[in-house]
Amino acid sequence: MANKVMTTAVRLYGKNDLRLESFELPEIREDEALFEVQTNSICMSSYKAAIQGGDHKRVPDNVSENPVIIGHEMCGIILEVGEKYKNKLKPGMKCTIQPAINYPGREHEAIGYSFPYFGGNATKGIIPREALEMDCVIPFQGESFYKISLAEPVACILAALKEQYHHKKDNKYEYEMGIVEGGNFAILGGAGPMGLAAVEILLNAERKPKLIVVTDIDNARLDRANKLFPKEITEAKGVRVLFINSSEVSNAEILKETNNRGFDDIFIFAPVKPIVKQASELLAYDGCMNFFAGPSDKNFSAEINFYDVHYNKHHIIGSVGSDSDDLKEAVELIDKNVIDPAIIVTHIGGLDSVSETILNLPKIPGGKKLIYTHISLPLTAIDDFEKLGEHNPLFKNLASIVAKTNGIWSKEAEDYLLANAKPIE
Repeated sequence: MANKVMTTAVRLYGKNDLRLESFELPEIREDEALFEVQTNSICMSSYKAAIQGGDHKRVPDNVSENPVIIGHEMCGIILEVGEKYKNKLKPGMKCTIQPAINYPGREHEAIGYSFPYFGGNATKGIIPREALEMDCVIPFQGESFYKISLAEPVACILAALKEQYHHKKDNKYEYEMGIVEGGNFAILGGAGPMGLAAVEILLNAERKPKLIVVTDIDNARLDRANKLFPKEITEAKGVRVLFINSSEVSNAEILKETNNRGFDDIFIFAPVKPIVKQASELLAYDGCMNFFAGPSDKNFSAEINFYDVHYNKHHIIGSVGSDSDDLKEAVELIDKNVIDPAIIVTHIGGLDSVSETILNLPKIPGGKKLIYTHISLPLTAIDDFEKLGEHNPLFKNLASIVAKTNGIWSKEAEDYLLANAKPIE
C-alpha cells in the first residue's frame, strides 16, 4: 500500500469502554488482505465482550493498551491481497468472515474480539494471517450486503442443529446426529432474533420437526413472530408452529400440544435459570436439550432433573459458534433464497450508533440491529420510519420502500440508504 489507509472503527479498551476512532492501518503483509466492511449486525456476544472487557475469554488481557475492533457478523469487499493469497482472493470479491478462527494453540481468539486491526464495526480492516490460513474468508454472490451479515448467526444455528443427538432406533449404544425428523421441537426464550432465525431455518430444512413451539414472556415479540410466520405459511410447509407466552401458560398445557410426549429437541435461547428448569421438565424420552445462549456469569448454574437424565435418557449439550463449512452452507442457503434472514432485522444504524447500541443491547427491544459502517445514523427501528418521515425525507422514502415488503428490510432499502445517508467521515 503506497498510500496511507485510514479506518474509522469502534474499539474496545476495557469494561464498558467502547470508542469510535479514526486511525491509520499498517501496510498489509504478504499473508494478509485489506478489507472494506459494508455491514455488520450486532450480536449479544459483542455485548458480553464489552461488559467483561479483558475478563472475556476471547478478549486479550492487555486490551486497555492494545484495543481490539469489536464486531463479527460482517460482510464487505476485498480491496487488496497480499502476495501469498493472490491466487485465491481478488480485489472486488464480496466476502463474509468466519469469526471463530480455531487457530491451533490459540483456539479462543476470534475476529471481533481479539484483533487490533480487524473487526466488523469498522470502515476498513486487515484480515489477519490466521483467518486466511484457516480458510475463514467466504465469498458470496448475492447483490445485497445485509443478508450476508446475517449468515454468521444462521451458521451458528445450523451448527447447533447438527450437534443434536439421539439414540438410533433399537440401539442403545449408537447415536444419530441431528434433530428428530417429524418430532417435537421447542425454542425457549426464543421470540428474539436468533429464535426466529431458527424457526425460518427449520421450516426450510430437509429434516423438519412436525411441531415447533416458541416461548417468550414478551407479548410484543410474540405478536411480531406470529405476523412473520402466519399459520397458512407454516402449515403449507408441513409444520405446526405455536408462539406461547410461558408466563401465562403452564408446562402442563404446553405438553398437551405434544400429546404429553414431550419435546425431542429443545433449544434454550436465554440463559435464565427458570428456562433451564422448564426445558428439563418438557424434554421427551431420549430428548436433547441444547443450551445455546451463553451466560455472562461464569458461575451460572440451574436446576435439572437428573432422575430423567438417568432413567429417561435426557441429553444436555451446549453449542458455541460455527465453523467455515457451516458459514459456507449458510451463505449458499441465503444466496439461493432458500432462507431469508431479513425477517429478523428490526433496526438500522450507522457506525456512530454502535457503542451505545452494544452497551444497551439487552434493553433495546426487537430483533437484529444492522449497522452500515460507512454512514452516520442513530439506531432506528424500521417501525419508526413512517413517523420520523414526517420531518425527515430520508425516513419518509425508506418507509415507502419497506412498506412494499410489509416492513421487512430489503435490497431496495439498502441501496437507497447507502446512496442518501450521511457518510460517517
